[in-house]
Amino acid sequence: MTAPSNAVREHGTYRTLRPAEAWVTRAIPGGALLLLATVLALLFANTPLSDLYFTVRDTHIGFTAGPLDLDLSIGHWAADGLLAIFFFLAGLELKQEFVVGDLHSPSKALVPIAAAFGGVAIPALLYTVINLSGPAGSGHGWAIPAATDIAFAVAILALLGSSLPPALRTFLLTLAIVDDLIAITIIAIFYTSDLRLWFLALAVIPIGLFWWLTNKREAWFKKHYWTAWALLGPLALITWVLFLNSGVHATIAGVVLAFMVPVRGISDYGKQHSLSHTLEHRLRPFSSALAVPLFAFFSAGVAVGGVSGLLNAWQSTVALGIIVGLVIGKILGIVGTSYLLTTFTKARLDPSLKWADMIGMAAVAGIGFTVSLLVSELSFQVGDDMYDWAKVGVLTASALAAVLGAVILVPRNRMYARQQRESGATPDEYDRGANWGADG
Repeated sequence: MTAPSNAVREHGTYRTLRPAEAWVTRAIPGGALLLLATVLALLFANTPLSDLYFTVRDTHIGFTAGPLDLDLSIGHWAADGLLAIFFFLAGLELKQEFVVGDLHSPSKALVPIAAAFGGVAIPALLYTVINLSGPAGSGHGWAIPAATDIAFAVAILALLGSSLPPALRTFLLTLAIVDDLIAITIIAIFYTSDLRLWFLALAVIPIGLFWWLTNKREAWFKKHYWTAWALLGPLALITWVLFLNSGVHATIAGVVLAFMVPVRGISDYGKQHSLSHTLEHRLRPFSSALAVPLFAFFSAGVAVGGVSGLLNAWQSTVALGIIVGLVIGKILGIVGTSYLLTTFTKARLDPSLKWADMIGMAAVAGIGFTVSLLVSELSFQVGDDMYDWAKVGVLTASALAAVLGAVILVPRNRMYARQQRESGATPDEYDRGANWGADG
């Protein structure tokens, strides 16, 4: 998505971010914080501090009041509560892409959306085939390799590819968001054991009010920002609580609410952003600096049991299915679907994208991490060996996917940088396909 101009940012709805906030919202620092949280979790879980780590993670905080159950462990609060903010932002960005972004054109949106479905189906199929001979219940994890981690994948792409076609980032971003939404939908359908529809029916009320306030009072809200929080915040919280108790995973509430927020670009009453852009701008630092890293810290901690335990996990069909699904299945699903669609239909890739770039991008999309860890927790019970094997598989596959992406994209990035220097073309000219990819 094209970033708003500096001139527009100086007016109205955008509060100037503090230096630390601006830093943490960038792709590479945000990914670095996520990686740091993961490393710390593994260190805590595999040192004498492990008892403290698991005690804190499993400590329950909250209450039960009649049919409402808000008595959750700290790890559960991180997974269901903090990730709801993450998916709210994902929903905002996806809607912005379709309404005013590069994907407003159906012809541009078709290929990455189809590729996202292929990138979900093939990894799930590979996992299922590998686990046909696995231990009882291992098949429950078929959706673990389905998701792409937006924060990590975009950070790795930014780190590896400063000269790669900008359209590649747009493709990956769209694919990752749709991919995650598919995974969350899978959770809602296949990982819901006790569905209570009356909670969902009640959720229609705060969702409807949220839509009415954001769409009919948008201009007033953007001029009275804190009043907007005072009204929209409680409605969002009520919606989240109702989804949590409905049996549907609570993070879906974030996506539903995001789709209610209007996206109109620059408004008629001044150089001010839409409410969607404003909310994303305000919430992004909190999500990048706190919400997602805290989830990673409480979710990635797995006691591997030393080298022997790690080798034992890698030999399991659960970890093997996840690794094959994320590292190989994502490439086959994403690139294969894109190739078939552009070969046998009128759909086309952006002219700046080459198949070598697509393979490297698809490899990076194998970084499942956030949602894959979430699905792991829903697939297997704490204390079950498969629970730990799944997390080892996710962490291993994500690392391998990042390395494979680097092996492919670093040489491509160097080639594009050389072409750019030789031609003197600007990145925007390259993005329009003027000079990208002359070598392949």
